[in-house]
Amino acid sequence: MLLFMPKVLLIIFFVSTIFISNSYSELINKIEVSGNNRVSSETIKMFSEIATGDDIKQNDINEILKQIYDSNFFNNVQVIFQDGVLRIFVEESPVIQNITYNGIKADKIKKPTLSELSLKPRVSYNEILLKRDKEKILSSLKNFGYYFSTVDVLTENLDDNKINITFDINLGKKAKIKKIKFIGNKIYKDKKLKNIIISEEFKFWKFISGKKYLNENLIELDKRLLKNFYLNKGFYNIEIKTSFAKLIDKNDFELIYNINAGNKIFFNDLNLIIPADYDKNNFSDLINLLESYKGEIYSLNGIEKILDKIDSISLNEQYSSIKATVEEKIFPEKINIDFIINETEKYFVEKINIFGNNVTQENVIRNQFEIDEGDPFNEILQKKSVNNIKSLNIFKKVESKVLNSQKENNKIINISVEEKPTGEILAGAGIGTGGGTFSFGVKENNFLGKGIGLNTNLNVSGDSIKGIFTLKNPNFQNSDKSLSFSLESSEYDNLKTFGYKTNKNGFFLGTEFEYYDDLFLGLKTSNFYEKIETDSTASVRQKSQAGSYYDSFINLSFNYDKRNQKFQTSEGFKSYYSLNLPILSKTNTLTNIYNFQYFTELYDQNISTISFYIKNSLSISGDDIKLSERSYIPSSKLRGFESGKVGAKDSGDYIGGNYVTAINFSSTIPQILENSETTDFLIFMDIANIWGVDYDSSLNDSSKIRSSIGLGVDWFTVVGPLNFSLAYPITKDSNDITESFRFNLGTTF
Repeated sequence: MLLFMPKVLLIIFFVSTIFISNSYSELINKIEVSGNNRVSSETIKMFSEIATGDDIKQNDINEILKQIYDSNFFNNVQVIFQDGVLRIFVEESPVIQNITYNGIKADKIKKPTLSELSLKPRVSYNEILLKRDKEKILSSLKNFGYYFSTVDVLTENLDDNKINITFDINLGKKAKIKKIKFIGNKIYKDKKLKNIIISEEFKFWKFISGKKYLNENLIELDKRLLKNFYLNKGFYNIEIKTSFAKLIDKNDFELIYNINAGNKIFFNDLNLIIPADYDKNNFSDLINLLESYKGEIYSLNGIEKILDKIDSISLNEQYSSIKATVEEKIFPEKINIDFIINETEKYFVEKINIFGNNVTQENVIRNQFEIDEGDPFNEILQKKSVNNIKSLNIFKKVESKVLNSQKENNKIINISVEEKPTGEILAGAGIGTGGGTFSFGVKENNFLGKGIGLNTNLNVSGDSIKGIFTLKNPNFQNSDKSLSFSLESSEYDNLKTFGYKTNKNGFFLGTEFEYYDDLFLGLKTSNFYEKIETDSTASVRQKSQAGSYYDSFINLSFNYDKRNQKFQTSEGFKSYYSLNLPILSKTNTLTNIYNFQYFTELYDQNISTISFYIKNSLSISGDDIKLSERSYIPSSKLRGFESGKVGAKDSGDYIGGNYVTAINFSSTIPQILENSETTDFLIFMDIANIWGVDYDSSLNDSSKIRSSIGLGVDWFTVVGPLNFSLAYPITKDSNDITESFRFNLGTTF
């Protein structure tokens, strides 16, 4: 095995051996190169950056030596100048024939670890690069939690000045995060801060998560998340001074974050400064927004909302080239902020290029753009376009680059995508007080490369079976409107509780589009054939509805969603309205549904929710409402009562009503059990009512308002989420059937 001296030592050694007969410059009459086999003499002369006829000094010799070494082709170099002849002696580095990496099997670790290494087969061997590659491997493995990994490097010299390299990698055990601790002036409880960061404490049920292992990249992200959290709570001078991991066991670490929160500050003066020739009236909404923040606690989100408002103004063609800068002036407990709007140079989109779409048709991607070729370039619309492409959920990666064109004031947009497998197999199971359920489904999100979604699903429970097939084109004929088609078949056996059994088959056809920011409008037609059966105990009016029906409806919907996130929402609201109009129907039932939810964080570790629900079913023709179209209080809106078993009865069967209303209050409560981050506790109050029986007013019990209070628990277990509620009915009717306990356990796999 050859031993190679470090480059720095070689340079020092050979510089010390250089002899120049004169300290002044001399003329090079001749250049001689020896020792080279693969690399030509002319190439070596080119590396030296000197030629015959040039003057040479001692410093030039040092530079020549450095230039040839930096080529990484040589192990040893000597440069001697004597009697007008520059002699260059080289010893070529071996050529790497093969590199073997032992010890890493998983591609998710192997590919990113090896992708950034410098040495490759068929390139010259370099010991410095070898050491760097070894350090890169160790550093990469740390990002996967392998803090105790080792790397041994073996080299094998071959004939013809070639060499094989072997990296023997021992991963060792992963470094587990046994405990996460927050010290200093942290203000908030550990549970709250643990929910902010990405890193997690090691728990046996988190067998899938990689966030329970030590990762330097995640730690840096954690620090940024913590800082942003405190900034949004008014702590302008927040410092995450240090974070470090302390080894507390053989392979267990304690992750420690040192927090200096400082004092809260408040918004004082917030001013808008615009060019003198701008119409101030066009900025009135923005000015009102600034006024609303005066006196409020400083928040980074508040600043971002103001900047977002400025961005929305820039979508107006009149102000498409404006840009805002922020100037802050800090006082002990308050802050003044000037939002300065300046006009920048206007650019236009010359061309949009799309790369990487091997299966997906190009128009599927282009249809997501908010700007087109020839339009004024707008950074906001550009970013929104990229987000639109990502929301298709058919690409693993979407990257965008905006380049300057050769044409003045023009931009070129390059979009690069990486497609991902879009087929899914879904299955789920659950059990509850109402019995067990099972579901199975197959999804395809990019059928024929057109971005079309296909979905089949089968749901089975003790008293029902339902199958559905759905096709959805998110951008039908480049109209920015979705087109959905569904086939549905279902059977519900409600003879024991509600006195009827129904078999229903038909289809939906509908469209949906964004009318305004986060406001979606929907239009759908449904056509169904239904057969209803009743039992011998049913009333005369119920038995009269037995038979076959063909119904055709038009459905209008409005969905306005301003929640900060769809899951584990902490702020915002959602408003939904649906109107079902009969077109061809025996009973001509008109149905209205309105649901409103509002979320807010009243104090630390508390998310409070209020929701309002109303539904009514009316017969336009005056006939009895069909049994399957009557309204019932949803089980989620009235805990403490059995599902559907509330309200009027006819011959022992629950018949629902024409009107349903419900108001729900819930509030999370602070952590009860230590180290129970996977468990959420909440208190709730449900108030609901159902009334109106169209065919017999004597069955109406509209004065009976139902209500309940209770405790709920959401527990994320190894096998899936478990939802538990313990409810106590406060007010009820004699016909109602109550239940104190309800739970559901299920998972998707």
